[in-house]
Formats: sequence, structure tokens, C-alpha cells
Amino acid sequence: MAEKISEPIEPYGLSKTDRPRTLFSKVGLVGCGSVGQAIARIISCRGIEVTFIELSDDLIKQSIDSIDCQLDRMIERWGMTPGEKRSIMSRIRGTLNYKDLSDCDLVIEAILSKTRESSVDVRKEVFKRIEKHVRPEAIIATNSTTLVVTELSAELKYNERCVSLHFSTTSPDSGILEVARGLHTSDEAYGKVLTFGKLLSKVVIPVDESPGLISVRLLVVLINEACQILVENVASKEDIDLTLRSSLSTKQGPFEMADRIGLDRVLRYMNNLYDEFGDKRYKANPIIKKFVRAHQLGRKTGKGFYEYDKNGNKIKSDTKAT
Repeated sequence: MAEKISEPIEPYGLSKTDRPRTLFSKVGLVGCGSVGQAIARIISCRGIEVTFIELSDDLIKQSIDSIDCQLDRMIERWGMTPGEKRSIMSRIRGTLNYKDLSDCDLVIEAILSKTRESSVDVRKEVFKRIEKHVRPEAIIATNSTTLVVTELSAELKYNERCVSLHFSTTSPDSGILEVARGLHTSDEAYGKVLTFGKLLSKVVIPVDESPGLISVRLLVVLINEACQILVENVASKEDIDLTLRSSLSTKQGPFEMADRIGLDRVLRYMNNLYDEFGDKRYKANPIIKKFVRAHQLGRKTGKGFYEYDKNGNKIKSDTKAT
């Protein structure tokens, strides 16, 4: 019998520098709170690696544990298999070091700040730190809806590769991705983001740069008007939600939406839009401020307009529509 001769094939392959690079094989996130976690899930579910930056090892662990629990709930509802979950989790990792974003094709800033002034300053600094470590052709994006990317990227060397994009994190099955070009955004960068949206099976909605884009401007006005109707005792919150769900075929009513988003985020959206436009439509109703001051922020605290159990499920009240 002839002797079998084996020879490694690696030397005959392309070198690492010669291998063609797959666009959006890795995406970075700065900030992995509730919004960042939703974005990480959406992206990693499409087979793309995600590296996120957090401020401490404890926060990294909290983020990973939270994503793990959210995927478990999807398994319980037959929306995912354990094998799919393991694959998704293997593509998500946290780090404290911005250097770990160096090979990302896109980095999305998704941090949270309480006021517009602090938010602009902090996000500008994040943009600078990202630019310091990524390649010149890598896209830098913000997920902020009420701040414009032109302002956030104004001090960067390569601000033509910066865009604003908005994932509808309050509705994970949403099929859209709002994208706004900044004053300096190049056609090439915008085209890459269109490709990214398609990779996620999203319909890209092009938006002229404007605080609030489409979704948030419509949403906060709806929630504000629902609050005014409630304050005037026109109807109960349950009946207001039921009316919207039934008449407009929405999955949630305005108060259910507010609780899911988080009343602190809703208030921040409204304050930013009111500061920008000065229009009373965006001036937050006092009932929203009241709940935020009491730290009754909705699902994440267990109480907002409604009460919720530890899994975020609404606890049914005895109030019924008449």
C-alpha cells in the first residue's frame, strides 16, 4: 500500500493582507445599555460580530447577562432555538479598550446622557476616541435621534464618513432603519450604510438631517397628547390605549409605548426637541415629569403608567373598558 503523504495547505493560501475583506464583518458599539443591547442582538442575529465598549467589567457582565436573558425569553416563545442563541452569543463580546474597535467596519455610538448639553459634549469625545483607533474608511455613526451628526462630528478629521442611523429598539421586529446624512457625509459612506441596512434585512428610510427624525417626532407628540387626554379625565389610560390599538391597529397604545421605551428617555426626547424647535407640541406633559421624578420609568423599574413583573410583563389591573 502506497504511503500517504500529507502536506499543509496554509502556505498556498492568500496572506492575511491579501485576503479580500468582507464589508461589515465586524461592528462596534460604544454603550451597551438597553438600547445598545437591542442593537447588538439585531446585528449579531445576522451573523455579524459585535464588540461593545462599556465603562467597567461589571457593566460588561450586566450587558452580557441581560442579552442572554432576553434570548432565553425568545426561546421560551419559540422564536429561537438554543443552538441559535449560542451562535448569537458567541458573536458578542465586551471590552473596556477602544483599541479593540480597530478592525470594525462600522462603530455605532449608543450612550445615554441626561441633558442635551452633556450629551453633545460626551458624544463628541466618544467620536474622537473612535476615530483615533479605527481605519479612515470605517463608518462612525450615532444612534441618537434628537441630536444631529453634523454637530457631533464637526471636530473630526474624517467627518465625511459619519452618519446618523436609528434602530427602532422599542420594536425589535421593526423592518426599518432611519438614516440621516450629515452636512459632510459622503456618497460613499451613505452607500455603505445602505448596504448595511440590507444585510440586516431592513428597509432604509432616508431622512434629511433633523432632530427626532420621523419616528421620535411623531411618537412624542402622540404620547404627549395621550397624557393630556388622561389629565383632562376624558378617558382612562386603559381605554386610551385600547382605542389606539383598535382604531389604528397598533400593537401598543401610547402609555404602553412610553413604559416600554422608558419614561426617562421619553422626557429626554421631549426636552431636546423642545430646546431645538421651541414648539409647545414637544413640551413634556407634567404627568411624565411626575413619574420620572418618582423613578417610575416603566418596564425597567417595574412601574410607570402600568405595573410590571420581574420579567417585564404587564400586571393586569381590574379596570376594564366600558
